[in-house]
Order: sequence, then C-alpha cells, then structure tokens
Amino acid sequence: MPDRLHRVAVLVLEGAKPLDVGIPAQVFTTRASMPYEVRVCGAAPGLVTGGDGLSYHVAHGLGALEWADIVFLPGYRHPDREDPPSAVVEALLAAHARGARLAAISTGAFALAATGLLDGKRATTHWHYTRALAQRYPLIRVDENVLFVDEGEVLTSAGAASGIDLCLHVLRGDLGIAAANHAARRLVAAPYRSGGQAQYVPRSVPEPLGERFAAVREWALHRLGEPLSLDLLAQRAAVSPRTFSRRFVEDTGYTPMQWVMRARIDVARELLERSERSVEQIAADVGLGTGANLRLHFQRILGTTPSEYRRTFAGTED
Repeated sequence: MPDRLHRVAVLVLEGAKPLDVGIPAQVFTTRASMPYEVRVCGAAPGLVTGGDGLSYHVAHGLGALEWADIVFLPGYRHPDREDPPSAVVEALLAAHARGARLAAISTGAFALAATGLLDGKRATTHWHYTRALAQRYPLIRVDENVLFVDEGEVLTSAGAASGIDLCLHVLRGDLGIAAANHAARRLVAAPYRSGGQAQYVPRSVPEPLGERFAAVREWALHRLGEPLSLDLLAQRAAVSPRTFSRRFVEDTGYTPMQWVMRARIDVARELLERSERSVEQIAADVGLGTGANLRLHFQRILGTTPSEYRRTFAGTED
C-alpha cells in the first residue's frame, strides 16, 4: 500500500456519456487491492445533464482537480460543436502545471485538446470523431487506428470499451501487472489489449477470421513456454503465414512474433511480482531460455531490468 491513496478525479461535463463516466469511477474504486480514492466532479457541484437520458449529481466542483493525481475526462455528446467552459480549461491547465496526468476517454479528447496540451502530440478519440478532432485541432497528430495513446502527462483513448484498456494501462504503470490483471478479472475484461490495436471501425468487407485468430491467440497464451513460430501459429489458424501476419497486425497492432514476445514479457512481469522464482527460472517458464535473453528483451520493451522491476512492484497487490 502506498503512503497515501492515488487520487483520481472524474470530470463530468454537460452531455457526458454514462459508460465513459462509470469506467474510471469503477476501475479505480477504493479497496485493499486498489489503493485509490475517486472523486466525481463537474464544473460546479450539483446536477450535470448527461447524455442518453441520464443526469449526474456530483459532489465536487473544479477544486477536485487541485487535489487529483490523475484527471479523467469522459466522453460527451457533440464535442465538435463548442469548446468546454473556460473555467474547465483553466482548471485542467492548472492541474497539469502542478503535475497531474490528464486522461481522456473517447470524445473527452476534445476537452483535453482545448487546453492545447495535445498540440504536437499523438492522440486518438472515437473513430466517428477522429476527422473532426483533426480538423478542429490541426496541431494534434490524430491516430484513428489505436485503442489508446500514452504521451506521458496526457493520455487519450478511443470508444468506451477502450477506456477500460486505458484504465488498466494506468494501473499497470502504477501498481504492476498483477494488480491490473486482478482488476481485469474483477471487471471480466480482457487483461491486456495493446494500445496499438486497431479500433473496430466499420469495414465494407466482413471479417470472418476474427474469432479464429482470437482463438489462436488464446491457444498461444497457454503455451508461451513452448516454441512458437509464425508457421505454427498460421497453421493453427488454417491460413498462410503471409495472410496470418497481415491480418494479425491489423487485429493487434503487432506482428505475430512481437505479440508473442510481449506476452512472454507480461507473464514474466507477473512472475516477478508474485513469486520468488529466479530470473533464470522465469526465463525458462516463459519460453525465453536464459536469464540473459529475458534481461535483453525486458530492457528493450520496458526500459528496466527484471531485478529493478521486482523491487518496484513486488508486494503491491494485497
């Protein structure tokens, strides 16, 4: 447990979408395994008219942004028609200036963009609004083909479901992968979807291979300690290696072997957090052979060593 709870503010704007509001409020709920405190706020305390026939009675005003370590901006209706109130923009800028992270879910990216903090950075939003975001804020490098983008101090995500991916991504960074996986199981959500995975943009041609490829990924996750080659995975999917590679990148944002390596590193992370096994033993468990090989890929992907990672995250989940 940290010295104090991580402070999360969820800023509800006019027209807020109920799923977008509920995701960070529920993911970061205070409990033994989730050392967070959540405050739902608005431009002022009181009633906020939402979208989809719902309204919200928020207990806190913009003062919650002075308190928060991270501020979530849920999506809201008609974000391309007008900017958020100037007091909201000023409060977001002040929160950022004192070190708070700002994280937008779906069309909440428009409110974040109004601060200018996304200028010159990559960002995403719901696929229906990516063109509008790029037109309204041309200095932003809008990427419509990802689930979320982490630029350090500012984060953005696509539609509501990818808000869960973004929250789990934040959890992994704060508490480690074991805590994030624990939260994913509680939410009955996929424990890990790459931020580089493509959004589910409507396509003119049906995608009959989606479920088959998902089944192959699930099959591979249970065999990470075994040799896994492109040819073997393509054979399991009953397609050619070339077709498998192309479609795999479209589905996940990674080549098949990049995805396998990251899956192995993720399992290694959880073993480092939750077991006393040596680096050599973990390397063998996840199919990387030697401790030197694990250290090489761990450093390349995560920018740290297995030993440093273990010291940082061991024992963070209660």
